[in-house]
Amino acid sequence: MPADIRQLLLAAFEVEHREHVTAIRAALGSATPDWNDVFRRAHSLKGAARAVDLPPVEAVAHRLETLFERVRTGAQALDRTAANAVQLALDRIETYVAGLQDGAGPDMPADALSALGQCLGLPGEAPKAPPPTEPPAPPAPASPAAAPAPEPAESGAAILRVPGEAVEALARASHDLTSTLAAQAPAAEGLARLARTARELRVGAEALAARSEADRPDLRALADRLAGFAREAAELSRRQAAATSAVEGAAFRVRAEAERLALVPAETVLGPLARSIRETAREQGRDVDLDLRGLDLPVERGLLQALKDPLLHALRNALSHGWQSPEIRRAAGKPEALALGLEVAVRGARLQVTVQDDGPGPDLFRIEAAARDRGLLSPGEAADPETLLRLVFEPGFSTAEAVDTLSGRGYGLSVAADAARQLQGSVRLEPREPAGTALVFSLPLSAARRSLLLVEAAGRTYALPGGAVERLLRLDRADLPLALGRTMVRIGEGAAATNHPVTDLTAILGQAPDPAGQDPTMLTAVLLRAGGGRLVLGVDRLHDVRALLVLPAPAFGADPGLIAGTAVLPGDVPVLVLDPEGLAARAATSTGLSPGTMAQAPRSTTSPRAAARATILVVDDSITTRTLEKGILEAAGYRVVVCVDGQDALDRLRAEIEPINLVLADVEMPRLDGFGLLKALRADTRFARLPTILMTSRGDEADVARGLDLGADAYLTKQTFDQRQLLDTIGQLL
Repeated sequence: MPADIRQLLLAAFEVEHREHVTAIRAALGSATPDWNDVFRRAHSLKGAARAVDLPPVEAVAHRLETLFERVRTGAQALDRTAANAVQLALDRIETYVAGLQDGAGPDMPADALSALGQCLGLPGEAPKAPPPTEPPAPPAPASPAAAPAPEPAESGAAILRVPGEAVEALARASHDLTSTLAAQAPAAEGLARLARTARELRVGAEALAARSEADRPDLRALADRLAGFAREAAELSRRQAAATSAVEGAAFRVRAEAERLALVPAETVLGPLARSIRETAREQGRDVDLDLRGLDLPVERGLLQALKDPLLHALRNALSHGWQSPEIRRAAGKPEALALGLEVAVRGARLQVTVQDDGPGPDLFRIEAAARDRGLLSPGEAADPETLLRLVFEPGFSTAEAVDTLSGRGYGLSVAADAARQLQGSVRLEPREPAGTALVFSLPLSAARRSLLLVEAAGRTYALPGGAVERLLRLDRADLPLALGRTMVRIGEGAAATNHPVTDLTAILGQAPDPAGQDPTMLTAVLLRAGGGRLVLGVDRLHDVRALLVLPAPAFGADPGLIAGTAVLPGDVPVLVLDPEGLAARAATSTGLSPGTMAQAPRSTTSPRAAARATILVVDDSITTRTLEKGILEAAGYRVVVCVDGQDALDRLRAEIEPINLVLADVEMPRLDGFGLLKALRADTRFARLPTILMTSRGDEADVARGLDLGADAYLTKQTFDQRQLLDTIGQLL
């Protein structure tokens, strides 16, 4: 059989065998099992094992099939010994399949075959090849399409094995997509405002046209043009809103599906606990009935992984403290086998996991005596049952008379309590009626494990979602330029490079900076994707990246726009998880500019020309650069209008919508670049003497010479950009 086909068949068998084993176990725990279905399950399991060439599984399944055939026909009863032999056989099959590597499994212990053989009256017989009880199975299929299916109804279902890392990456990508799409909302709102403004201008122009007969033709043409502009802007706004709505709906579905994939049936992680505790019981010679409920419930994998070890401790603790001899159990009217239960359920908005037994229940007298011996209760202090049942979670607390392989050291319940605290949940021990003990975990359902970057600001540790972190920065402050009165960081190379102001995390959080925690010579920062752009977030220190459970934000004392949740570090140290979008919005609010730029221009001394409200036309296809330059100029007292490229600027100037005193233009732009704009201006008598500054990243001597030859009054490069030089140059030209 080709290796690739066998791998596909093994993947199918891994799914199929689990379904058969689960169904057989469920029937054994049922009061009215369907033995016909149980027999068919064992028969199908044997045939599937033969198809993928797993003789050890086939041999065990054959004896299971023979036993269930006898039970089905009434020739043999499934007594306690036979039920234990079946559970052992199922455990051995699960262990063998879980250990498969490259199609080969570990050695199958002979105890399962031997136990089943004894039940069938075949002591000591373990045949290498079981005698067939039906016609031989057909040869192995030659194509993946013929792989065995668990049920006829599911024969067309594809078997997909998705690594956990891929699912987590999909979830992160969907969160990023949602954040990116959220940034389109301001654009749609801006377009709507543009449409309203255009309508108002049209109404005003029509009013002017009605009042002035002499200017009516020109004003009517202007009104018609504005009407066309309004219609175009309105249509653009409508299309943008519809597209945004559609994409947001798609993103919501992607996110929902990604989060659904991130959930796994509890059996995926907790299922092996049953096999482990049954093996332990067999080693101890203790007869148990294990009842598992709710393991088909989908739960976040990280939460289950965090619970796995504590639940194993709890089950072993229940096996130790709940076990009684068969004579004592019979005298109490109980079945001889200890009943152990593990139940996973949802209660409201919380996940409840319960480990229970039908043993003697908590011995409050021994708990109280142990508590007084350890000094947890003073000699004269009275203790109610609730207090005593809380004390059992203290590290080292035990009522066992001796230490054995199951319990006695007093750390099983302590581990359970620590896990519950780490998950921001609770755990309690309570008696059951009519007998027994229950250990109940209550945990928030919204817990999710995320990759977090831990940073420090003003002496406190905070967490940033790893999916929003684009780069970690550590730069020499002496090499960083100042603009708008703030430290700037240049990201990227060449024409694609962008400048970003640094926003200190302490300033956003409204905290006083910690001079002792800052390095005066080096800038430590995080480049975040947020607010539809980037945010350079200055911090005091960078710690490390950890995968932690992110829980809901505190119900009180937290800024809902800034705090995305909480996480708990080892040692029960809580940290706040900050929302990058909230940080961007807070930075924009504090600086008075859009989230995309997150900068604020300092108020500088205005020149006489600026005081007269000279109007400057800023032309640049980069929204970041336009907003940055607009902030600088408006802070200096100028009135600023913006255009997105040279053609847009030329059309606006020719329309003479407002008087322009100076043009500040980029060179590299779509449709009409800065050189083309300058050439067109100098060819038009109306703008031949209009002061024009080219400011671009193109700093080659040939480019500078070309710009000056075309008639630029000044040529500035963005690589050496300095706002003082820009304002001085404008002041000289005006």
